[in-house]
Formats: sequence, C-alpha cells, structure tokens
Amino acid sequence: MKQGLTIAALLAMATMSNLASASDIETAVYGKLEDGREVKIFTLTNANGLTAKVTEYGAILVGVEVPDRQGKMADVTLGYDSLAGWLTSKNYFGATVGRFGNRIAHGKFTLDGKEYTLATNNHPGGILCHLHGGLKGFDKVLWHGEPVHKAGARGVALTYTSKDGEEGYPGALQAKVTYWLDDANELVWAAEATTDKPTVINLAHHTYWNLSGDPTKPITDHVLMLAADSYLPTDPGLIPTGQVAPVAGTPMDFRAPTAVGARVNADFEALKLAGGYDHCWVLREGNGVRLAAVVNDPVSGRTMEILTDQPGVQFYSGNFLDGTDVGKNGVKYQVRTGLCLETEGYPDAPNHPEFPSAVLRPGQTYRHTMVVRFKN
Repeated sequence: MKQGLTIAALLAMATMSNLASASDIETAVYGKLEDGREVKIFTLTNANGLTAKVTEYGAILVGVEVPDRQGKMADVTLGYDSLAGWLTSKNYFGATVGRFGNRIAHGKFTLDGKEYTLATNNHPGGILCHLHGGLKGFDKVLWHGEPVHKAGARGVALTYTSKDGEEGYPGALQAKVTYWLDDANELVWAAEATTDKPTVINLAHHTYWNLSGDPTKPITDHVLMLAADSYLPTDPGLIPTGQVAPVAGTPMDFRAPTAVGARVNADFEALKLAGGYDHCWVLREGNGVRLAAVVNDPVSGRTMEILTDQPGVQFYSGNFLDGTDVGKNGVKYQVRTGLCLETEGYPDAPNHPEFPSAVLRPGQTYRHTMVVRFKN
C-alpha cells in the first residue's frame, strides 16, 4: 500500500510538473497563407515575466517584452501586428534569413569548380547582389514548430527542408532553428543544418531592436560596444573588398561604449557608401560562445548583450527605413528607429577564400548560436 501511494504521488507530481511547464508556452493560430496552410505562433514566458513570441512563418521573432529600470514592460522589437504584415515585408523584421544571410556579389559563386547563379534581389550603389537567401529565402517559407522544454527554459523548435536547387543553391538542406527563453533573461537563437551535397550556408537572425520600447524614437542615442578591433570595408555595392581594416582612429571604433549617432554621419567612406552603419565587424577570436556586443538605452535603462560563436557581427543602423513600412500599432518606421546586430559568417564568403569558409559538406553539421541577454 505504501509503495502504491508513493507511485501515485509521483505520478501526480509528474502531472503537475507537466502542466506547469506547458503553461509557460502558449500556442495559437496566427493566420493562414494564401494556399490555406495554417501558421502558428508561440508565446514563451519566463519566470520573470519576460515574453518572446515566435511564428512558424520565416522562423520569425514577432516580439520581445522586457522591463525597463522601473519595471515597465515594453516590446523592444520592430514588426507587425498580424501575419499579413510579415507576408509582404521587405525589411526582414525578426526573421531567420538564409540559406545565405547577408550579400553574395552578383549572385554568383563557384563551389568545387562549378559556378552557381542565384537571384539578384538587392542593388546598393546600383550594383546587383544576392541578399538574405534570394527572392524567397528562409524568411518567406513556412517552418514547422513544436514547443520544447529543458531545465529553467522553454522554447520552440522549428524545422524546414530546403530542396536541392531552391533559390539556386545546391543540396537538400535540413535546417533547424530553436528559440529558448530561460529564467536568466536570456533569449537564445540556435541554428543547425545538414546537407546531402556540398553547399554554402550562413543563417542569421535579423531582429530590429529599439530598447526604448518606443519605435517613434531613433536608436541614435543607444550606446553600443562591439568586441571587435577590425571590420570589413566594402565596395559601393556593400560587398566586402577582402580587406580587414582596423577600427582604431575611425568612426567604426566601438571598442569603448559610444552613442550610435555620435559619428554615424561622419565624413568617412564606409559610412557614406552605406548611408550609415551596415558592415561586418570582425569579432575577437575565442572558443565557443563569447561576447560580441552590448547595447544600452540610457533613458529606459534597458541593456542587451549579444553573445555568439560566429566570427562576425553585422551592425546595421536602420539606414533604409523610410516611413513606408507601417508596423506595430500603426507606427511608420522612420530612418534609424531600429538597429540590427546579426551574428554571422562573413558576407560574400563563398567568393573570398581568405575568409572563414561558408561551405557545408555531407556528413558535417552547421551550427550557429546567438544569445541575447537582457538587463535593466
């Protein structure tokens, strides 16, 4: 009898535990695609009340609510109120971009002696290039999402199979992205992929952040630190030249915390070509996940640390936001009202053998981890 009661008690405790863990992930229907397929949205809530919303469409981070120094919660990301906005978006708000995030010159690369041609869907400086996976990159496809749990964290695992030849890329790619929100106020984006043929890959996360919680305010007062002693200069098409240049003595130096707007309009070639910051910084070498960036909004007190295992981070100061995108709560996003910190391999790496390789071969597993740690 005593043993039976113990088993019953354990079963009851297990049931209560499952109910408790299930309550910190809400799953709902977010909408439908034109072909009728249903799109789900997952709301993750940690023990401190932070929330992160993720949708299956584009493996997109829809929103993140974090407190300021007074405890007031606000969404610190740009985006849309409904699925319809994401379906027509051209700014990659919150998206998982790929198969190759960032730019590939002229939409061409050679792998194992064979040239591949991709869509040219971007033209900075009037020079065509391939951007963020093409006309229908990973940000514009339906992933399959499932709630997941581990000790002290809740998440959603999203999977997608990219067919051989999709957007011009070789190899069938099995991709998985998992978002984790833990009780240390860390939001983790973890990507992995395998292929059946040699291919190139550079998955990246593309959230626009505004830590003020008010997207009508510019991010130029945000204070930024980048753990980088050098960056990749570009040509007028914003393609890396292959040079690795020191940041010392230039407006690209964020080794000490500096306001984003302090030098964004400086008379400096890299800034003039991009209309502001839109470059890859070369992170200091280290093993595993390490600090890449720290951003602080002095008014709200919100601070965000970015950590990664990748060699670079693309800092983009929202130069091309122009008020035509109507976002959350009807706000028209103006220039520099959001900033991106995209941890990544180097842009145009398939055309630069001197860069860290972007090639993935059968039997290998691509992995990319980005950690966003919130403080106030």
